Amino acid sequence: MKRFANRQEAGRALAARLAERPWHDPLVLGLPRGGVPVAKEIARELNAELDVVVARKIGAPGHPEYGVGAVTADGEPIYDRRVLKALNLTEEQLGRTCDEERAEAARRTTLYRKDRPLTVKDRDVILVDDGLATGVTARAALHWVHKHEPRSVTLAVPVAARDSLSTFTTPIVAILVPRHFGAVSRWYDRFDQTTDAEVLRALS
Repeated sequence: MKRFANRQEAGRALAARLAERPWHDPLVLGLPRGGVPVAKEIARELNAELDVVVARKIGAPGHPEYGVGAVTADGEPIYDRRVLKALNLTEEQLGRTCDEERAEAARRTTLYRKDRPLTVKDRDVILVDDGLATGVTARAALHWVHKHEPRSVTLAVPVAARDSLSTFTTPIVAILVPRHFGAVSRWYDRFDQTTDAEVLRALS
């Protein structure tokens, strides 16, 4: 199965797929940081507005990189119930971590969006990330988008884990759905960490 050279190539591949259908007043929302370079290519192709929705992973105690949930700046936390049960964790035990990540999501939203208004209502929204592993961050972002009454919502990712796709009710456009997923980075030749400066340049 092919790989993408970088996020820009992945974005162009997604853009070509998405351009095949009609969109009403499209809004492309990238998940910072890695989803933004992908989203930029889509917004350019569709001549659409580009912005962000910041969702932060809620990590397991002692293993912050292992996401058991995610939260946006002003949304309820979304947890993976199966993982909570497997790790014998409760939402209450994760309360402090959730609050910290919500505060960080608010800080980053202000950094990226400044005072720029964002209108979601009655628009076709395309939420973009650079890959879908467990999907918990995307799920929190989708929850936020749905609260703002869009006309439609589509999740677009260059590569997705097959097991995760079946857990979503939102329509998903994915280029690669490998049998053995591994990690998102495995499907890119270059997978450098996207910086805040790169996000701000894309949004400008």
